[in-house]
Amino acid sequence: MFKKTNKPVAEQFRHEFKYEITQNQLELLKFRLPQVMDYDAHSAEGSYCIRSLYFDDYYNSCFYDNENGTDPREKFRVRIYNGSADVIKLECKRKERGKTLKKSCSISEETVKRLMEGEPLEWDESMHPLLKKLYLLQQTKGMKPKVIVEYDRIPFIYDTGNVRITLDLDLRASTDIKKFLEREMNGRPIMPFGQNLLEVKYDTVLPDFIYRQTQLSALRQTAFSKYYLCRKFGGFYDNF
Repeated sequence: MFKKTNKPVAEQFRHEFKYEITQNQLELLKFRLPQVMDYDAHSAEGSYCIRSLYFDDYYNSCFYDNENGTDPREKFRVRIYNGSADVIKLECKRKERGKTLKKSCSISEETVKRLMEGEPLEWDESMHPLLKKLYLLQQTKGMKPKVIVEYDRIPFIYDTGNVRITLDLDLRASTDIKKFLEREMNGRPIMPFGQNLLEVKYDTVLPDFIYRQTQLSALRQTAFSKYYLCRKFGGFYDNF
């Protein structure tokens, strides 16, 4: 079996493709992918829950940039795993010329609570550049949290080419921002029953033997992000 490692990689733009898949296609991929890839080392039981708090500005620029296919575009989010505040990341995801770049830094629970209240960050010259950028967006564009996005993920990795393939199930949304750090959260289902998401990410080349395993009939590629879908169908007018 392949060695299960998560090697740190340098920040760089990556290929990223998203597809809508049926429940039958999901089950087929759950059988195929372990034949050629490893489970992510963080998925002790094969899957984990991802919860993200997404931000947008006065004009909902992130939402409309995604809808209009604006290039480049960026989104800020705070992310936790399995409903736990033990590890909290602030992330900025940039889409440019068909590729993506993700930057992140660790932040404290106190900082997250401040952001959840819509309060501006306290400026500190020693703070991480991502926090500085978010602070400036708060001051100039009224950046604040808009929606919670949650889903269950089955992740696979392959070190050569930094390949990552994920199966995302039960996409759900909530505009009840104060519930972000609670262990359990009730969210509104976003995808039709039995519909899931496949994401394929890699640096330069997707190995052919992995590519073949992801080939499914009537595979439908989508350009819309989970944030966009959750804002559009999870209460767009609930939280301006």
